[in-house]
Amino acid sequence: MTKKILAAILGTTLTLAALTGCGSSNTEATDSSNAEETTASSEDLTPITVAASATPHAEILEQAKPLLADKGYDLQVTVFDDYVQPNLVVESGEFDANYFQHVPYLDSFNEEQGTHLVDAGGIHYEPFGIYPGQKTSLDDIADGDTIAVPNDTTNEARALLLLQDNGLLTLKDGAGLTATVNDITENPHNIKFEELEAAQVARVKEEVAFVVLNGNYALEAGFSVAKDAIAFEAADSEAAKTYVNIIAVAEGNENNDGIKALVEVLKSDEIKSYIEKTYDGAVVPF
Repeated sequence: MTKKILAAILGTTLTLAALTGCGSSNTEATDSSNAEETTASSEDLTPITVAASATPHAEILEQAKPLLADKGYDLQVTVFDDYVQPNLVVESGEFDANYFQHVPYLDSFNEEQGTHLVDAGGIHYEPFGIYPGQKTSLDDIADGDTIAVPNDTTNEARALLLLQDNGLLTLKDGAGLTATVNDITENPHNIKFEELEAAQVARVKEEVAFVVLNGNYALEAGFSVAKDAIAFEAADSEAAKTYVNIIAVAEGNENNDGIKALVEVLKSDEIKSYIEKTYDGAVVPF
């Protein structure tokens, strides 16, 4: 995440929404004795508060709640719709952890904001894929075709590396995970690139030959990674290993018993199975 992008995010009006709302306001429908039993049971558990993005992070955390309850913890999840506040509330100690980001973003945030957040464990990654636009096969690429890619440094580099891996272009040596279109040294099909904010790329799929999308945006666009992706990042690719989504905590809390239990549950066979069955390849357990 570049300083420019981070600054843009910081300048945006931020809104947070709670995933776990209050109980029903219809008190007549509530059995008071049952409510007391539930409260007592909940009070026996140690709370773990986690700030998360809605999809897939909060959804995955919801599946982890009963598993953590068995270990003596009450997992409390709050959804945030930006990438700044979740880090600030963990730094301040208001929340125990967050689940929404990868290490390169975390490192950039720490550098920019003077925060002290660390990686407590990698949980999943969301592979980039090449998806159909006006064309459905890379063999049909024609001279001058346009491909839509994200315009931020992190995601554009992943898109270009994936296109390179599939023989559509060549990047200069060493460009790696900071590559931009300016680093293209060979472009045999004279491909044009429409560079858009990541969330907007899928919206031009009817106007370009192909679109290159992150797994979560592919899901939102109605694509199945397993069925619709023409090509996607391999599990052992440099990008997949680098951009694993993590549980982040304030420095010094990574060995807290509750955090270790949280990571253990999120890496359990039960959660891995849920991810594999639910996200159709758009989210891959790490």
